[in-house]
Amino acid sequence: MGDRLIMSKKERLRKTILDQILIGHLNQSEGAKKLSVSRKTISRSLKRYQKEGDQGLVHKSRGKPSGRAKSADLKEKAIKLYQEHYDGFGPTLASEKLGEEDGLIVHAETLRLWLKASGLWLPHRKRKLHRSRRARKERFGEMLQLDGSIHPWFEGTEEKQCLMNLVDDATGKTLSLMDYGETTRSAFALLKWWVKEAGIPMSIYVDLKSLYVSPKSLKQKVKDGEELIEPEWLTHFSSVCKKLGIEVIKAYSPQAKGRVERSHAVYQDRFVKELKLKKITDIANANKLLSDGFVNKLNEKFAKPAKSDGDAHVPLTDDEDLDQIFCWEYERQVSNDWVIRYENKYYQIEKSNEVTVQPKQYIKVRRHLNESISLWSKNKERLIFRELEGKPEKQKEVKQPITEAERSENARKNKHKTPWGAFNPKWLNLKQVSQNTNL
Repeated sequence: MGDRLIMSKKERLRKTILDQILIGHLNQSEGAKKLSVSRKTISRSLKRYQKEGDQGLVHKSRGKPSGRAKSADLKEKAIKLYQEHYDGFGPTLASEKLGEEDGLIVHAETLRLWLKASGLWLPHRKRKLHRSRRARKERFGEMLQLDGSIHPWFEGTEEKQCLMNLVDDATGKTLSLMDYGETTRSAFALLKWWVKEAGIPMSIYVDLKSLYVSPKSLKQKVKDGEELIEPEWLTHFSSVCKKLGIEVIKAYSPQAKGRVERSHAVYQDRFVKELKLKKITDIANANKLLSDGFVNKLNEKFAKPAKSDGDAHVPLTDDEDLDQIFCWEYERQVSNDWVIRYENKYYQIEKSNEVTVQPKQYIKVRRHLNESISLWSKNKERLIFRELEGKPEKQKEVKQPITEAERSENARKNKHKTPWGAFNPKWLNLKQVSQNTNL
């Protein structure tokens, strides 16, 4: 064993360079450059190598105890005290107790290495926080989970599209459609489809995207123990949910809405393969595939019966028009000529409306999913209007010319506004008196 020598990678490289210098393939300056050291250092290393051989390249401290190492007696005493009094303690706490109770100063990391080498302490792997799976809701429609999955759905392209996915928490039934992104329009269209098919759900679970939840609403303001939600905090989506009586529940982590996240994985596996088989590469045909039976097949295979037979959906009434609910709603002020401006277009409110609309009054403008608009008064009555081709011209007032007599009369009335009248109002009277005296 005495003929074995342990060398580091750096030392082996130095040996190679020095050998090349000795046989004349390199000079000392070139060797110093390759090793990134000075020429003086390479000269000293070469002399030591010629004198001591390979042993001269090995670091002199290798195999020797550190100058700052604790003594073997101290190590033995610390381990013995640990076994007698502190068995099961972590290295940090044991180090503190050794100093406080026994007057033995040992750094926690040093003690950890001693205990680990002696087999008295094993490091505990930090596991992720355990999360228990939330139980499903009992009734169909009690809570839906909504989310968008951004993924390259079509084969042969790296462009990503968004699959909007709506999942019932109790049964796992899903409904989905594809769009270019996770937008208010796609969320409206999907929820409207669900309401038409099953009715109005009790609640909907969404993440904290500004599409669903206004950033202002995250700043909790509580009064009498209840959270205040101002109307201006509502997004278009949450405003629609409020009209329908759907509670919007905020999810603060992906794990909170795990059912829809796991449903994404099913679509990313099965739907991608189905699109590939059908050779579909556009969103319109992908949505046709979803509505023509693909979603129904997924539900037949993966959906589960709810714990309770009751249906939590609220049926639609005859007076509820989904086209007037699932829309973007804005306020606009009526001008003096009964014109409003919306998205840089001008609309004339007709005189034939049964309801009276006054200038400076605010009315509602609704933009629907089919891009049409409708106007509504404060009494929730629909208004008749027409779009103008351009900006209406303001009518110029025609002023009548002023006669000489009117101009003279105005001058007499406003003479106190002249500089002479403003700074010396008695100036004219004094001038008149002076003239009379001269006469």
